[in-house]
Amino acid sequence: MAVRRTVSFCRAVYEGTAQVEDAVGVLVPDDAGLREALEKKRIPILVDPAGAAVKRLKPAGLIDAILGKRNLGTRITDAPIVIGLGPGFIAGLDCHAVIETQRGHTLGRVITKGGALPNTGVPGDIGGFTIERLLRAEADGIFEGKAEIGDSVKKGDLVGIIHTEKAPDVPIRAGLDGILRGILPSGIAVWKGLKAGDIDPRCERAHCFTVSDKALAIAGGVLEALLRRR
Repeated sequence: MAVRRTVSFCRAVYEGTAQVEDAVGVLVPDDAGLREALEKKRIPILVDPAGAAVKRLKPAGLIDAILGKRNLGTRITDAPIVIGLGPGFIAGLDCHAVIETQRGHTLGRVITKGGALPNTGVPGDIGGFTIERLLRAEADGIFEGKAEIGDSVKKGDLVGIIHTEKAPDVPIRAGLDGILRGILPSGIAVWKGLKAGDIDPRCERAHCFTVSDKALAIAGGVLEALLRRR
């Protein structure tokens, strides 16, 4: 469901492999495939909705990066080091550390007491735009993209269509001029209100294919927390 597919390993789930800058992730079927991927210095992607692998593999560290805005079941006893990203976690209660994910002065900071800033429901400001940057599904149905990541778009341009069962197809149009930084893959089932894409008004095409400043800050916070606890 990630819209920034060019910088997400999750697309390996339906493509088999996914490269993000210099790192390669591969879909693995089981624990043996996981170890084989690590030996080849690739990032193993294991589909495990129940999190059963945590109990089997007993990792030294567990990072909950679901970004569900609430804790969906992670416990401080799941691993020697447990880290939660964003709101919904309390350091010292259900994890050892929380990483701030909201853009601003504290982005990426390691929190060892308390939690992250509450979810505002408003995306971060990029180029002076917030909500206008997002593309959202206007109906339930099957999504079909009409533009590719990296394409230049103008306000009002058709970037996607939702095929519904009864009503006519519902268009998704750009809310501002910019570069299409992210969009859902065609053929996926969507529902009304779901985030379907992201437009970057800065118009730097390279931003579509490199990890963002926000992601780097959060990842740096995760690394700092791991090293602290270790």
